[in-house]
Amino acid sequence: MQANYKKYILKFKRPSGTSRGVLTTKETWFLQITDGKRTGIGECGILRSLSIDDRPDYEDKLKWVCANIHTGPEFLWEELKEFPSIQFGVEMAFRSLNSENKFELFPSEFTRGEAAIPINGLIWMGERDYMKQQISEKIEAGFDCIKMKIGAIDFETELELLKYIRKEFSPEEIELRVDANGAFSAEGALEKLQRLSDFQLHSIEQPVRQGQWEEMAELCAKTPLPIALDEELIGIFDSEEKEKMLNKIQPQYLIFKPSLIGGFKGTQDWIDLAEKQKTGWWITSALESNIGLNAIAQWTYTKNTKIPQGLGTGSLYTNNFESPLEVKHGQIQYNPAKKWDFNL
Repeated sequence: MQANYKKYILKFKRPSGTSRGVLTTKETWFLQITDGKRTGIGECGILRSLSIDDRPDYEDKLKWVCANIHTGPEFLWEELKEFPSIQFGVEMAFRSLNSENKFELFPSEFTRGEAAIPINGLIWMGERDYMKQQISEKIEAGFDCIKMKIGAIDFETELELLKYIRKEFSPEEIELRVDANGAFSAEGALEKLQRLSDFQLHSIEQPVRQGQWEEMAELCAKTPLPIALDEELIGIFDSEEKEKMLNKIQPQYLIFKPSLIGGFKGTQDWIDLAEKQKTGWWITSALESNIGLNAIAQWTYTKNTKIPQGLGTGSLYTNNFESPLEVKHGQIQYNPAKKWDFNL
């Protein structure tokens, strides 16, 4: 058994804005393993400044994984608790190695092209006209669930954009989600949530920055619209600590990004806790290439969740890899007739 890794820089077609800044590139790492007959590919999708494993020793840990690849996925996963994106890459690579088709990790109706997954259309931050243009494009493309990034431009302008959508489309026609990426202050968050609730939103993601459990718990208790935790989950490794956080904050929803929370195994742990507490959830990609997105989408389909997922990020880059993944009519689907083009 041998392994190697390679860094790859994904380039955005257009600068994409969040409350944490504007993205023009996205760094990722590919782990390839071979047993001499077959090869497997995994993506270690790190998000600089957000991933808990954004550390100076990240590449050293990848070298360690390659040197110890013979120990197998279970041992490696346990040893990589503080490197969730590498946990994900290891899981994916071994799954790929042991599959008949290294890109078909979870065979199902989805990979046979017989079923699709509903997803939200993502609206990036930017000037008012640019955001309005994105909204129109998503609606014309058949999305009936739209997620809008907020918190970076003027709040009144953001409210105007939501008003524009609601003037044209009722909640029954278009489901609206917003994502603040922790941009609101704890003191002013409740007032903003009250104003946002006028537009009958499905939910708001991470209204205040992570780590403020007392403030977030109070918000979740008083909020006029459902709150979904996202960044709040990052860096919590142990099941006891996860359960402690959920019991304290009691959110309405949880959002799972496998690259940020320990891959399939780490995400399943969160799902089990969420369902135990009857907390809603959905799964989202974390700006991976089509390699990682493919794995997440295939696994997500096996979870039998019916609400729109956050898996529409495959078309963001100029140098992504050609894949069978297609987004049509507000859904992501797998076209078995299309071939992969993966060359590093």
